[in-house]
Amino acid sequence: MSPFIIKTLQLLLSLSILIVLHELGHFIPAKLFKTRVEKFYLFFDVKYSLFKKKIGETVYGIGWLPLGGYVKIAGMIDESMDKEQMAGPPQPWEFRSKPAWQRLIIMLGGVTVNIVLGFLIYMIIIFTWGTSYVTTEDIPKGYEVAENFEKFGFQDGDRILKVNGKDFKDAREINMYLFLRDVKNVTILSSNGSSKTIDLPEDIGKKMFEEGVMEPFGIRIKPVLDTVLVNKPALAAGLLKGDIITSVNDKKIEWWHEFRNELSANKNKEIRIGYLRNNIENSLTVVVSDEGKIGAGPVSYNINRESYSFGQSISKGFDYSYWKLHDYITQFKYVFTKKGATQIGGFAAIGNMFPPKWNWAVFWHTTAFISIILAFMNILPIPALDGGHVMFLLYEIITGRKPNDKFMEYAQLTGFIILIALLLFANGNDIYRAIVGK
Repeated sequence: MSPFIIKTLQLLLSLSILIVLHELGHFIPAKLFKTRVEKFYLFFDVKYSLFKKKIGETVYGIGWLPLGGYVKIAGMIDESMDKEQMAGPPQPWEFRSKPAWQRLIIMLGGVTVNIVLGFLIYMIIIFTWGTSYVTTEDIPKGYEVAENFEKFGFQDGDRILKVNGKDFKDAREINMYLFLRDVKNVTILSSNGSSKTIDLPEDIGKKMFEEGVMEPFGIRIKPVLDTVLVNKPALAAGLLKGDIITSVNDKKIEWWHEFRNELSANKNKEIRIGYLRNNIENSLTVVVSDEGKIGAGPVSYNINRESYSFGQSISKGFDYSYWKLHDYITQFKYVFTKKGATQIGGFAAIGNMFPPKWNWAVFWHTTAFISIILAFMNILPIPALDGGHVMFLLYEIITGRKPNDKFMEYAQLTGFIILIALLLFANGNDIYRAIVGK
């Protein structure tokens, strides 16, 4: 089965789980408050449904357009724009007849489920598979430092000891910390054995983004092949386990991350790789995949694993969820920059978050992250999103005045147009990147 199909299946399964549970977050409190739910749909049923069945007062169905899902609650101005229903007198079972606090709980239900679900999945992942980390001792060759960071006092071979005065556990996370975690200073151990603390600018994350240096620290691994996969370009071209990569298109390669960068820069292109085997230097040509890979991996550093009891996994899962949400909100501000807007992705970008081979640990990890993203995006105060309804309900609770139905109709329509525009823009970016190969 092709990687594209595997990623697509994982995306559809993940979205189906998240959409159904999100809508249940609205459905259950609506039923508890005796509010009629007319429809409960996975995906959108524009013109027709793949499946539908009426049980009681609710039609349950699956639409053909996988852009989301919905519950149609009686007496509510939503994406259905059912003006005929709203023109009649309010009925006791309708959303508009319920107290504002009940309507608020109904509208917050979906976001609440997404947050709780993300936490529960992370907790189960940590309990089942534990966590992994790489210590300073596991990378004796230290980091390769980007030129932009040498001006701060970093050098090739440095290893990170502390971040903001606290011991740094996972050497792989330094770039993420610098970009998202408000790092003020870093204590390093240089290749000559001396240590020092380096102060960083307050806007270091912004500088990384603007200068396009998102990975200023690359763990130095010698480019010695340890894994050469069957039915992949590397093996087909003649590379073997134990080969030492020495060059790409006559450009000298000393470390694995340099080789990886060259592959990323030559997607779908034929390159000449120089290699050393049994102390004899030779070269060959290989075509790089559209993912910037050739099906080979290096002799890597040691990766430590840590297991947790059920009780410990609860605390760790909550902590992990918090930081995932924190980091996503922190990077969200870059969306409003010219450069950040071009990096917004649609369904293709989300699909590429999943691995090309089915891996349940990665699948659930990605699903938990998407759940947290959906919670944040849905609570944004944009009409047509849950956050838009919450905004108007809070206004009603605070002022005691309910926005009139005509205003709500126009607000809902405006929000819907904004969402469609964002959807087209994000997926347009995906198409553009696919065409130009970025």
